[in-house]
Amino acid sequence: MTNFENRNVTKDLYDSTASQWIRQEPSSLSDFTARPFVLELCEPVRGLRVLDLGCGEGYCSRELRALGATQVCGLDISEGMIAAAKLQEAQQPWGIDYEVGCATNLQQFGDRTFDLVVAVFLFNYLTTAQTQQCIAEIARVLSPGGRFVFSVPHPCFPYMREAAYPFYFEVEGRGYFSKRDWQFPGRIWKRNGSWLNVQLIHKTLEDYFDALKNAGFNTMPTLKELRVTPEHIALDESFFSPLVDLPLHLAIQVWR
Repeated sequence: MTNFENRNVTKDLYDSTASQWIRQEPSSLSDFTARPFVLELCEPVRGLRVLDLGCGEGYCSRELRALGATQVCGLDISEGMIAAAKLQEAQQPWGIDYEVGCATNLQQFGDRTFDLVVAVFLFNYLTTAQTQQCIAEIARVLSPGGRFVFSVPHPCFPYMREAAYPFYFEVEGRGYFSKRDWQFPGRIWKRNGSWLNVQLIHKTLEDYFDALKNAGFNTMPTLKELRVTPEHIALDESFFSPLVDLPLHLAIQVWR
């Protein structure tokens, strides 16, 4: 699959399902097991200029603004997602700017424009080459001393369990190294029993850290392996317990 083709697949998926992602409170599994921890890693946010790459319908953009960011710009390749984000902005204005755009080419933004760049589950839709392009652009638009915080599905997770409720990527058996850059379908469930279709272009830990190094991020990253916690089990045991003790996501913070 070419870079152009995988962009179109991602765009079409989210243009057709944008309305299913709209929410004002946590609903899907990763709203509980990932996004709160990513936002915690972003702190302190107050007073910062923030770029939310792959912003979707604006869930994290709104959270970042609520945490005190002075400026938030949300960018997504899906026109449907940006339309949904703008609709919510019209209904409850936060002063967030949303625009359609590609994360591998941030030419609309000048050098050193942002203090914080956030990418929540963006790179599982990009090839290794696209990931390298994107992170190089992020390094360019970050101000000196700025931070880059991102989350991805844990590269090991799809190979550690069957394709089953409440979260999976269907990786078709073995191939942690040989299936790099292959695209796989997946699903992630909401607590109400419905699900969202998602995708994974598989990359290894080495791929991510090579991309960071090549873009000039030379400081030691902060890395968090995100999982189901006892608090999740106390909230809804039947929903979260199938994933206990599995590495679900990675959250990484690096400094410019």
